[in-house]
Amino acid sequence: MNEEILRMEHITKRFPLGGGRTLTAVDDITFSVRRGETLGIVGESGSGKSTLARILTRLEVPTAGRILFRGEDVTALSGEALRQHRRSVQMVFQDPSTALDPKLRVRDILCEPLLNFGLIRSRDVPDKARELLRLVDLPEDFAGRYPHHMSGGQRQRVAIARALALEPELIILDEATSALDVSVQAHIIALLRTLQQEKHLAYLFICHDLYLADQFCDRILVMKQGREVETIRGLREAKSPYAQKLIASVFSVEEGKNKILPPELFQ
Repeated sequence: MNEEILRMEHITKRFPLGGGRTLTAVDDITFSVRRGETLGIVGESGSGKSTLARILTRLEVPTAGRILFRGEDVTALSGEALRQHRRSVQMVFQDPSTALDPKLRVRDILCEPLLNFGLIRSRDVPDKARELLRLVDLPEDFAGRYPHHMSGGQRQRVAIARALALEPELIILDEATSALDVSVQAHIIALLRTLQQEKHLAYLFICHDLYLADQFCDRILVMKQGREVETIRGLREAKSPYAQKLIASVFSVEEGKNKILPPELFQ
């Protein structure tokens, strides 16, 4: 059985609203992810999905609970220890147009993390950039382009290549395909599958599209208002009324965004 790489235990996050009031964005969530596994996190907007991702990358500090990475408690890491931890956990965001610095050429976007960690020298940048572009099936001459000279799908491939540059063990995909049209989305998902098999990566796949999560993920954590509703291995396992409501509104990626899947598919 694959090694458990991540465990989130009883994670809670509250934000102060003023006047003594608080907003509970994440409420007592526990889950784990194994090496080579894809865990999907789905739910409506405001269900706490992205807050959970920000806690995992330590962009937010949990109010309660702990984060175990490879068995080590990383909840309270700070300074250089936190910086080194972030090498192992990378994130790919929803909109590559805002995630990539428009003033930098692709080669500099890809190699900046490596230079920051002292893993390569400036003279190594051209070769390393070409290597990373090949990894995500982009032409090597894209290294000299700026992000605005590329399509949305190409920019997202660059974002994935940048996430892979530090050789992480876990990648968080926060709505990473939702801004792409269906055909490009399918190519990105195929690429992610190939990279996972080659590098034995663990993915945390956050999305609204339950059908896509069903196709791509090994397990799916369904969230509502910051809490876990249920964790399922496929759409047909859903038992909660909330998950079934989400399923009823699912659109098929394979058959087109305008076609609603028949309810009997899930019976």
